Formats: sequence, structure tokens, C-alpha cells
Amino acid sequence: MTAPTIVWFRRDLRLSDQAALAAAAAAGPVIAVYILDDETPKHRAMGGASRWWLHHSLASLDASLREKGSRLILRRGKCDEQLAQIAEECGAAQVHCLRHYEPWWRNAERAVAKRLDLVCHDGNYLLPPGSVTTGTGGLYKIYTPFWRALKEQMPPPPPANRPREIAAPEKWPASDALADWDLLPAQPDWATGFAAAWQPGEAGARANVADFVDHARDYGERRNLPSEDGSSRLSPHLHFGEVSPAYVWHRNADAGGSVDIFLGEIGWRDYAQNVILQFPDYGARNAREAFDAFPWRDGKAADADLKAWQQGRTGYPIVDAGMRQLWATGWMHNRVRMIAASFLIKHLLIDWRVGEQWFWDTLVDADYGSNAVNWQWTAGTGVDSNMFPRIMAPLTQSEKFDAAAYVRTWVPELAALDDHAIHDPDEHHCRPAAYPAKIIGHREARARALAAYDAMKAHDN
Repeated sequence: MTAPTIVWFRRDLRLSDQAALAAAAAAGPVIAVYILDDETPKHRAMGGASRWWLHHSLASLDASLREKGSRLILRRGKCDEQLAQIAEECGAAQVHCLRHYEPWWRNAERAVAKRLDLVCHDGNYLLPPGSVTTGTGGLYKIYTPFWRALKEQMPPPPPANRPREIAAPEKWPASDALADWDLLPAQPDWATGFAAAWQPGEAGARANVADFVDHARDYGERRNLPSEDGSSRLSPHLHFGEVSPAYVWHRNADAGGSVDIFLGEIGWRDYAQNVILQFPDYGARNAREAFDAFPWRDGKAADADLKAWQQGRTGYPIVDAGMRQLWATGWMHNRVRMIAASFLIKHLLIDWRVGEQWFWDTLVDADYGSNAVNWQWTAGTGVDSNMFPRIMAPLTQSEKFDAAAYVRTWVPELAALDDHAIHDPDEHHCRPAAYPAKIIGHREARARALAAYDAMKAHDN
């Protein structure tokens, strides 16, 4: 019998438009493998919310494989060691995978290639990161020219269908039981609201795409309105590779209206990978070295403020609504993410890396590239970023983007307030006793932030 081929799944948990699976299926019997490797990423092992999603996505992938007469093999440990062991057990000749660009996955690919015949394919992004270059052959650091150059090579190739057949090997290797990995929270189960909000897996991803197609043309107008929730909600599906960006592009590209703004957000994923390809430690180090001297707050008062931010108890309704939505569903509206991140950095003067780590643990779409790029953009520390002195006013943002219904949903203590007062109960002298006062006033916070920025600049000089 033809030697089986291993397909090494990671953040590409789908059967359709999956080049590694297609190549392996064309060659003969397939052994589909997912390895829970917490050793290689070290402190970048998946956070709790991502593990909840992973459990359900792996269950979905296994079910899809079984419909084809196959199955998903689960192992825990270092990827290179586990893949080598499986290959020895089953006489596998090759390992196929989709390329990943996080620094730990690139290290893992190098380690696997030293032991086995590893064949890497592309397919997690519109174009392979590193392939969009400037006129002199360099890599872009700024999003706008990157996106302009990327668009010139669009559309991506049409997405491929799932393999018609996936041949089973003569002998299956041993597999862990998914339940034994304890990916789901217990005692307490803090993810009770996740199931109502999400359907992980390829079928759920495609259902989300189908739901969004009818609204894609209005994305530019609705995406900033938290109460309308005009987001696509595709970010966790794209992060876990349950649907390819090519599929999303082709389903939406002809929607008209402001769909180009949505397509630009798909391009932002590519841009973020382009950044971490150049700066692998982007999630831990300021791109602008001057900020290494920034006087971030620490100590008991800062710790108390951080806890208030995490729990949605800052006294700023739009910030608190976002942080509570995050805890309840593992996701936060995109406009509110910017407001909440800016508040932590500029109102509370807490290091952006603290917020990045909180999002890493609590977001179901916690993506290293996108998370790091977004936080550094907000902090003003990135290679392409907002200027630090541009301090977002959360109270004004809440009213401007008509977030009253959103606040009522996630901050029920304020549900009885009218649309005019709900954005700033303190200002209108109607704050309920159950809701906290602002932990710092906006003007005071702005002055403190600008003083800290001036101190950093003085240090740099």
C-alpha cells in the first residue's frame, strides 16, 4: 500500500481550500494530525478563550474528516517529536502543512524539517507574507502603501473545494481524547456565554460568511456602530483557519457599496503578518525605541486601575461595556477595542503590553500579528501607528457612534438612563449607586498622559 502522508494542522482547521490536505489526499492515504504544543510557543501558548474555541473547532474538524472516512489524530507535546513518532509508527513518507509566520511556528517548521520531509504550502493569507515588496525589493512597514501594492495582485485565486476522497491509512496511530486535554474551563465555567455567541468550525465559519454577504456593502457605515454590530464577526474563524481569506474575498468582493473597506480589513491581516515577519518580537518590544523610556505607571494604584479596566468598572460606560462583552463572549466590537485599548494606555498610563497580554488570554480571535500591531498602533509605539498625543475621548466616542443600546446590553446598571445621559452619567448627575464613578477624569487623564509623553521626549533628548 502507498505510504501515508501526514497533514499537520495548526491554524488552518478546514477541509476546503486547504492546499496541504489537497496535496496529501492526491498522493494517497492521509493521516490528519493536530498537536497541542505548549512548549514551543512558551509564554505565547494559547490563552483560555482560544482554548475554548480550539476544543470545538477540533471536534468539528474531526467530524468533517469522519464524513470522508478519515479522522483527526490528536497528540500533545513538541511538534517535531510527535510528528516524527507518528511517522515512525505508520511509515509516513512526508508531512504537508500550511506555512505559519508566528516566530514559534517558524521555529517549529525548521525543527520538523530537520527530522522529516516537510512540504509547506500557502493559504492562510491573501498572498504569502514577505511576497509583497517595494520597488527596491524591501518589505513594507506602512499599511497604506502595503495595501495599495497588495490590491494590485488581487483577486486571489478562486478557493478550491475540499477533496472528494480522503483515503485512510492501513494502520491508524494512537490518538489522545480531546476531552482529556481540558481545553474547556471548569470550576468556574466562565465561558457559558460563548456558545450562544459562536459556532466554531468550518460550517459555522461559512454560515457567518453567508450572513455577512448581505451586509458587506454597508460595512463602511455600520462597522463603527456598536449598537448595530455591523462587524463581520469573522475574525476568530479566519484566525483558526476555518475559512480561507480567498473564500471570504470572493464571496464579498462584488457586494458594492463600501465593501472595499471590508476588503481592506482582510488586507490588514496580511499586513500584520508582514510586520511580524520583519519584527518577530513585535508583541513584546516597542518598535519606536524612544518609548522604552516612557514612564508607565505601576504599583498598587496602577494595579487597582488595571483590575477595574479588566472587570469593566472604570466609570466610563463605553469602556466598561466593551470589557464586559469581552469577558462574556470572548470578543469585542472593533471600534470599542480601540476605545478600550486607548483608555488603558493613555488614561491609565499602563503599558500597552499588559493590555496585549489580557487580550491574548481573553479573545477568541487572539492573533499574535493582529493583536500586537493593533496595540502598538494605538500606543503610538509601532512602525505604523497613531501619534501618542492624539488621545481618544471615550465619552465623545460613545455618543458620536450612538452606543446607547450597546451600553444598555452590557452595563445593565445603566439600562434605565436615556440616550443622552447614558454615555456620561456623572456629567448628568444621574449615576446609579451600583455603577462606579470615573476612576479618573478625562481632562486630568489627558494632561497626565501628555506630561508623561513630554517626560519621555526630554529623556530621549
